[in-house]
Amino acid sequence: MIERRAFSGGMKGKNLRYVDENRRSPSARTRTGFVLLEHFSLPAFTQTLDTFVTANLLRPDLFTSQTFGMHEGEVTSDLGLVIRPDARLDASALKALDLLVICGGYRTELKADEQLVHLLTTAAEQGITLAGLWNGAWFLGAAGLLDRYRCAIHPEHRAALAEICKVSEVTSEAFVIDRDRLTAASPAGAFHMALEWIKTLHDKALIEGIEDILSFEESRYRRIKPSRHMTVSAPLKEVVKLMDANLEEPLELEQLAVYAGRSRRQIERLFQEQLGTTPQRYYLELRITEARRLLQHTELTQVEVLVACGFVSPSHFSKCYSAYFGYRPSKEKRLVK
Repeated sequence: MIERRAFSGGMKGKNLRYVDENRRSPSARTRTGFVLLEHFSLPAFTQTLDTFVTANLLRPDLFTSQTFGMHEGEVTSDLGLVIRPDARLDASALKALDLLVICGGYRTELKADEQLVHLLTTAAEQGITLAGLWNGAWFLGAAGLLDRYRCAIHPEHRAALAEICKVSEVTSEAFVIDRDRLTAASPAGAFHMALEWIKTLHDKALIEGIEDILSFEESRYRRIKPSRHMTVSAPLKEVVKLMDANLEEPLELEQLAVYAGRSRRQIERLFQEQLGTTPQRYYLELRITEARRLLQHTELTQVEVLVACGFVSPSHFSKCYSAYFGYRPSKEKRLVK
């Protein structure tokens, strides 16, 4: 059996979800429901749903999801795609939910259906967290469930919500989480809203894992952006950005020092003081972490991955990979469909 090497400093959180995944105690399952209103925003809905699905990919069975319609039959999204919800929303369905998301859209009619108002009120009384996507907040407001709450809604419907919610703070933000009310004004806001809510339920490692997967750019095999969660000084952050941008052909420490306008000794001190490791080890861990992401989420061959991450030979790559993850890269689980 191969003994795993522990990740250091800032790389530890990015890999904790992998190396410690079997040591965690089981988490309570969170039950989510999505009410699909006519002409709902399909991108906002899928951004939210994908966040929960991705969490399950990293930690199985954290979330369950179900779609609801207000009536029997199909619902048409804003993109013209027709979806048949899993069930019709009724009082009995509420008993099996922790979060209820109202999915609106640009062309969703702002009409306070008595049945929906009643069900939303009942859900609030039962302590269910309520959310609204795009103009979904308007329906929460129409049910009197946003009084003295901050909320977000698409700009097109901001005035309409402010008109019926005199004691609510209708913001221009992309998303707002205020106690047990979650609202998002756009698809991107829906993603960040869901991510921030998951953060209140689970640890930082899971959040970073979700971000890494959903910010992935398969067309080039590089992440769109580094993690936003790293809290280091500006000089060290600059060096890390240089490393992150040069994985295929790793820079020597002297080159990093020149590009960052620091001495080699200064860089070594920054890494030791703030991340508890050496620049060389951090660079290796950054590359091996990216290699695992590529093996899991692209169809690149092992040789293509090792080249993309700056390894000189298959044997060196396999040795480093095994040292951190406990098995050879050829044994990595592919997650692409």
